[in-house]
Amino acid sequence: MNGIAEFRTTVLDCAEPMELARFYSRLLGWPILEGSDEEWAVVSNGGAPARLAFQQVADYRPPVWPSADRPQQAHIDVTVDDMDKAEAAVLEIGATKHEYQPSEGDSFRVFLDPEGHPFCLCQ
Repeated sequence: MNGIAEFRTTVLDCAEPMELARFYSRLLGWPILEGSDEEWAVVSNGGAPARLAFQQVADYRPPVWPSADRPQQAHIDVTVDDMDKAEAAVLEIGATKHEYQPSEGDSFRVFLDPEGHPFCLCQ
């Protein structure tokens, strides 16, 4: 089936686009693309649809999940082979493990990136 458009990029609001790009570059192993600057940064494994961008927003306030006061609105799931090894690695590059872990059976773990966006390590 042909759609109207082709998916290009997921964009996250943040205060420091380059810092967040560096975090996700290390998490995903994707390079930061040329042209990234203080207001906009992109990591990609070679183009659409595997592109993640970060745009600077004045007075950025991170989501507070699972509260509805400042909802997450979106989050990223990544697949890992070894949950414990991946957890240690994401903590080392600046993630924070969320206190709320709703997974039954440890099929996923919830973390926050350096700007407070939730993401999950999944088996």
